Amino acid sequence: MFSLTGTKALVVGVANDQSIAWGCAKALRAQGAELAITYLNDKAEPHVRPLAERLGAELILPLDVAQPGQLEAVFEAITDRWGRLDTLLHSIAYAPREDLHGRVVDCSAQGFALAMDISVHSFLRMIRLAEPLMPDGGTCLSVSFFGSSRVVRHYNMMGPVKAALESTVRYAAAELGEKGISVHALSPGPLQTRAASGIDHFDELLNAAASRAAMHQLATIEDVGAMAAFLASHEARHLTGGVHDIDGGFSITS
Repeated sequence: MFSLTGTKALVVGVANDQSIAWGCAKALRAQGAELAITYLNDKAEPHVRPLAERLGAELILPLDVAQPGQLEAVFEAITDRWGRLDTLLHSIAYAPREDLHGRVVDCSAQGFALAMDISVHSFLRMIRLAEPLMPDGGTCLSVSFFGSSRVVRHYNMMGPVKAALESTVRYAAAELGEKGISVHALSPGPLQTRAASGIDHFDELLNAAASRAAMHQLATIEDVGAMAAFLASHEARHLTGGVHDIDGGFSITS
């Protein structure tokens, strides 16, 4: 129905073959996109590089957004190799463990600021660097969760952080729309990923979500990838600013 052949996509956040970013990378590549894929650090590289090579990624680069200069180096490499970018996929989030596992009202100022910087402001920094590489338009995607708008037990401080991310998506979409750049948040229900394993009692949340969802099953990283690929396509050019639920109806039930 649609093709991404010839487009260039940067995927940030692949950690292993269970990552949401991996599901998105697979879908983008299946539709013809050429990929740049990042890995967090030397420890992560052996897990990410073979996956990136499996998809024929043209660029495989280190990226820790907390390290000065690394993000700029990624975009310099993209500029040198491609001279443009069509799709940006941001799928990273972080909160210090002691703040994540405590009450929201008890989280430290330092922990909250760090979570906001890595989980939200890094997306803005990426969009800012991507904008000049998208003269004919493009798509910027991030990943959110239902806990942004509803209180989810044990999700704690990541709820306010994801709420900020979704608001960021709307404002960025309004500011960049006239340039043909769309901005979206993908919002899958609970998924068994390495990042999610840091949330207390996450297995309970998975089981409860599967039983509550209208379809009585959870979405997969492939489902999230399919939505990402569609939003990156020309056919979705008039969609922007959305938070797209990919959760089998989990978010519509009480």
